[in-house]
Amino acid sequence: MPHFSLSPLSCAPSPLPPRRRIFLAPPRTAASSATDAASSSTSSSASNFAPKVVVTRERGKNAKLIAALAKHEINCLELPLIEHIQGPDLGRLPSVLGDNAFDWVVITSPEAGSVFLEAWRSSGMPHVKIGVVGAGTASIFKEALQSSNRSIDIAFVPSKATGKVLATELPKIGNKCTVLYPASAKASNEIEEGLSNRGFEVTRMNTYTTVPVQHVDHTVLKIALAAPVVTVASPSSIRAWKNLLSDSEWNNSVACIGETTATMARSLGFTNVYYPAQPGIEGWVESILEALGSYDELLR
Repeated sequence: MPHFSLSPLSCAPSPLPPRRRIFLAPPRTAASSATDAASSSTSSSASNFAPKVVVTRERGKNAKLIAALAKHEINCLELPLIEHIQGPDLGRLPSVLGDNAFDWVVITSPEAGSVFLEAWRSSGMPHVKIGVVGAGTASIFKEALQSSNRSIDIAFVPSKATGKVLATELPKIGNKCTVLYPASAKASNEIEEGLSNRGFEVTRMNTYTTVPVQHVDHTVLKIALAAPVVTVASPSSIRAWKNLLSDSEWNNSVACIGETTATMARSLGFTNVYYPAQPGIEGWVESILEALGSYDELLR
């Protein structure tokens, strides 16, 4: 049976305008079992304690969002929908880094950053100048920046945290400007095409990919289906959620981390889709609160 958890809760008051009170469950640990959750959901106080938001990132990567929502007295159900596995080019990445000097390394997600850092350390930590898609991705390099003796230079962040804007705004150095783009095998060609059209020489390496989790417990899924809001952080996640729904009628809200994921959600037929103008935890939380507010209005 797969692990899932209900988030620990905070009693801090919400700074937002008053909305229908969300009743809090007693604090629960990350080790709460599906059986325990199921028994809670069938008790007389189930409606008070039921999670309001489902968080679906890979296990171990939901803590920041859960903590941010706890500040608004919102309890969560952790239900990972995808997992990351090695991509076909990962084995070659250390030697490519060691044998070539690129003008830029472009990193567009925290997972891409984590995978890159492992290969970078294996290659002897050469000096690299990095362009990241946004602050969330940049944070992956915080520890490395402190210990790398300035071998990593986070030198560019676009005005808007999307691949399209990054490809438009990345500074070009001279006539021949080389870019290493380690990415998910499922990422679109938007970045390399945008950069190539501007005259960059782009080397894309598919260093990882995403796959749906192998099994989701039906008891846990039943709890998730009852939550007002499901959060998704990638097109792969919203596709995995759609597949889990099968032919079920589900009309609750999807809160996406950014526009790219929201576009995918709409293309899959979801109608109650929320997302921030700027991807990131803060904007994501605001979108989740907006989705919950709309749900509360329907209940009045």
